[in-house]
Amino acid sequence: MMPAARGTLTQNRTLADLTWLRVGGPADFLFQPADVDDLCQFLAALAPKVPVFPMGVGSNLIVRDGGLRAVVIRLGRGFNSIVIDGDTVTAGAASLDSHVARKAADAGLDLTFLRTIPGSIGGAVRMNAGCYGHYTANLVQEIHVVTRQGHLQSLAPEALEFAYRQSHLPEGAVIIGATFRAPKGDPQELHARMADQLAKRDATQPTKDRSAGSTFRNPAGFSSTGRADDSHELKAWKVIDDAGMRGASIGGAQMSEMHSNFLINKGGATAADLEELGEEVRNRVFQHSGIRLVWEIKRVGERLAEKQ
Repeated sequence: MMPAARGTLTQNRTLADLTWLRVGGPADFLFQPADVDDLCQFLAALAPKVPVFPMGVGSNLIVRDGGLRAVVIRLGRGFNSIVIDGDTVTAGAASLDSHVARKAADAGLDLTFLRTIPGSIGGAVRMNAGCYGHYTANLVQEIHVVTRQGHLQSLAPEALEFAYRQSHLPEGAVIIGATFRAPKGDPQELHARMADQLAKRDATQPTKDRSAGSTFRNPAGFSSTGRADDSHELKAWKVIDDAGMRGASIGGAQMSEMHSNFLINKGGATAADLEELGEEVRNRVFQHSGIRLVWEIKRVGERLAEKQ
């Protein structure tokens, strides 16, 4: 029995249309809370044994074909505010990274690294997203969460133990927003920089294909805090190319010809196709170079055989 809620609670909700790769089976329940109070009350009343899975815009996610045995929590309009105060930007977890970067630039604050990152602020914090030598961990000052027990809480960055493309949240906690302290800059220059970043991204990445961003973490080149280390230049796309896997495909899944660290759904792919191809790439790279690539895309849920 699910708790009463003011938001939308849907049973057996397919998740494929909520992910950028357009694959995946159903969640037991999908909960879209109306606001923070609704989320707090729902989690407080939800049986402790029921797992929850916070989901952003599905930009860095493969949901397996058997779906998720959990309550998936997806934040919407009640969680997308952006408030600027001096040199701080407080953004709701559902705010798109690109929108936060633009609004900050309008106010003369530099969060330009967020402009080309696909996804929302909640995901950026959870995955310590970054590019161009800047990472969420470097600029976030406070993370606002609702605990699995339904309590509103603010956490210092140290509590999340940020590392390259990862963080450690309390089990079952849902990020509802974050506060950043941003360097100042000239609005016109910041917008020009972001336009240049977008042009470079579109020229080198398959932005028109169904992908989930970078498939694997770079095997070197970053410190444990997620800061760039210019003394190392090893990139995932390079070791994938060296192993001869650019353009490789299984079913409807393909490693992009344009950028070999992008796993794309070229049409009709299943989650199994995508994951199998990713694992084949990892095996081939290991055989060729001894490097074991680590998935950057989060993979969740059950395979169809497990569900049956």
